[in-house]
Amino acid sequence: MPGDRTWKYGSLVATLVLVAAVLLLFGERTLFASGPVAVAVQSAAVALMLWARWTFKWRSFHAAANPTAGGIVTGGPYRYWRHPIYAAILYFVWAGAASHARPPAIALALVATLALGVRMAAEERLLVERYPEYRSYAARTRRIVPYLI
Repeated sequence: MPGDRTWKYGSLVATLVLVAAVLLLFGERTLFASGPVAVAVQSAAVALMLWARWTFKWRSFHAAANPTAGGIVTGGPYRYWRHPIYAAILYFVWAGAASHARPPAIALALVATLALGVRMAAEERLLVERYPEYRSYAARTRRIVPYLI
């Protein structure tokens, strides 16, 4: 479908923007947290990422949004987050940027947030088309912060 290509292309561009933002944060030396609370948040983000990858298995790892065969995953962290891997990236990026509190770091964290927002929107659009039951799952599960957002 033509709409699918648009969403997949947008997702690919968002992925490239996200990678660029993370690399720039790294280059600015503001990706990794500097205080104990921020380091704890980043450690939790890494644990969440690993848990989500383990739960989802390695059946999907695409640069562009591309629903995979096998149905939607609703166990593990996916019971609380629709996008636990993206949530983990956001927690990690924001913990690093906030701990340094420099304008370029905050701006890059905002860019990463927008890129992930595009990516999530694209994936959700494609998931609803492929798996109609995704609507019900989305209605009871938050995207980024369980029970809130």
